[in-house]
Amino acid sequence: MTPGLHAADLRRIFHRLDRNGDGLLSIDELGWLLDRIGSSLHFTSDELESSVGKSALDFDEFLAFCRSIEGDGGESAAAVERDLEEAFRVFDLNGDGLITSEELQKVLSRLGLWDETTGKDCRRMISPYDSNLDGALDLEEFKNMMLQTTPSSASA
Repeated sequence: MTPGLHAADLRRIFHRLDRNGDGLLSIDELGWLLDRIGSSLHFTSDELESSVGKSALDFDEFLAFCRSIEGDGGESAAAVERDLEEAFRVFDLNGDGLITSEELQKVLSRLGLWDETTGKDCRRMISPYDSNLDGALDLEEFKNMMLQTTPSSASA
């Protein structure tokens, strides 16, 4: 689910999802997130609650949950590859095989993860991974971004 996301990124996501500001994510909010990101994990609310063992998660529990499902060796390379390709298709809105900064911003906005006043410029977010300097990410560049590898470290 979260290859390449750091605790600070997950904290921002947590606060965006915690709409009532009580410091807890309900099972419904967690399920909404899993549905929106196109996760291969599909749970009913009851199954999700049974899986996490409670009806709401604080940030530390949310962080542990995210880390537990992000492919920490339990997922095969093929499953990770499939998940990344699925995620790429979510962001490639026009289906041209590239993710532009505009597409990235639209998807982040749709997910409620983009704030015009505090959000980073999407061009700056993708530029370290745009190895061919075309201003967009192809699938391989997207994988590098999600796995936090740069073209030079990916080929090493």
